[in-house]
Amino acid sequence: MLNADFGRVIEEARSRLGDRLVVLAHHYQHDSVLRHADHIGDSLELARKIPGCSAEYIVFSGVFFMAETAAILARPGQKVFIPDMNSRCVMCDMAPDWLVRPVLERILASGKKFVPLTYVNSSAAVKAVCGEYGGSVCTSANARTMMSWALDQGGGVFFLPDVRLGMNTCDQLDMPRSSRLVLDVRQKGELIRPERLEKAEALLWPGQCVIHTRFKPTQIHQVRRDEPKALVVVHPECSPAVVGLADACGSTSFIIRYVAEAPEGAVIYVGTEINLVTRLAHQYKGQKTVRPLAYSACRNMAKITEEKLAGLLSGLDSAPTVNVPEAVRDPARLALERMLAACAK
Repeated sequence: MLNADFGRVIEEARSRLGDRLVVLAHHYQHDSVLRHADHIGDSLELARKIPGCSAEYIVFSGVFFMAETAAILARPGQKVFIPDMNSRCVMCDMAPDWLVRPVLERILASGKKFVPLTYVNSSAAVKAVCGEYGGSVCTSANARTMMSWALDQGGGVFFLPDVRLGMNTCDQLDMPRSSRLVLDVRQKGELIRPERLEKAEALLWPGQCVIHTRFKPTQIHQVRRDEPKALVVVHPECSPAVVGLADACGSTSFIIRYVAEAPEGAVIYVGTEINLVTRLAHQYKGQKTVRPLAYSACRNMAKITEEKLAGLLSGLDSAPTVNVPEAVRDPARLALERMLAACAK
């Protein structure tokens, strides 16, 4: 199939399937994929689309945990697909359920209540563990709301898998550094000392996003020296040191709004995945100057291509679906529904 044919194949499939098909895409996807999406958004925005979706076929252009989330929230009879089943998330894989469960059980055995709260960048199985133990899910857009929700349940919060989002959210809530504990999860948590748990409000899993670790304080210092009037906005998966130096910090949707609301002629450095930065630079060319704080691309997001989307849609009836076993789906759905309910207020 020639490159020029991919778009035609996709549009023919969309025309043939009509309302039976919906295509969702994350902001970090390439423009060649985004142009075929019905809905574009961050994790929270796209999760909110699923309960009201009536399409029989839901195609998710993003990484695998996002498609899993869609499968958890989908109704019976709906089928969820992803153009590449191997589009994993490195951070997600840093917290496998076979390790999360014994660590959480060891924490709870201390006698102090900790409510588990997992970033949406986690597997369905980890979401299920949180659902089973009275916990929930968060995104970068609602992490502050959901950490407050967890703390309101009494005791403390067990936050995973992103230590940096956890630290930055604790900072937003003015939580003392002395009441945060980054967990040593080796040996299934056997190295965690119960006496340290008693003093902690937030227990943080030691995972991180490889895309956002590439942004460093030195890069912001360089911007301040070279262009003192430039603005810097970063994602909360960046380190607290980077967030502390930036002018603003927020989810992908927040970053999009920040650039949109910046004054005419502004120079804005953005610390997040390069596809979004490049798109914003093109969108505001001639009005504002948008530059990457550093070049950082997600190779797993890049596994979703226009060619793979065309191949999937041309053979949808025989394509593998994203399935979540009922024993996992039900508690994982409960965790997600707690988030959607808390954020609907």
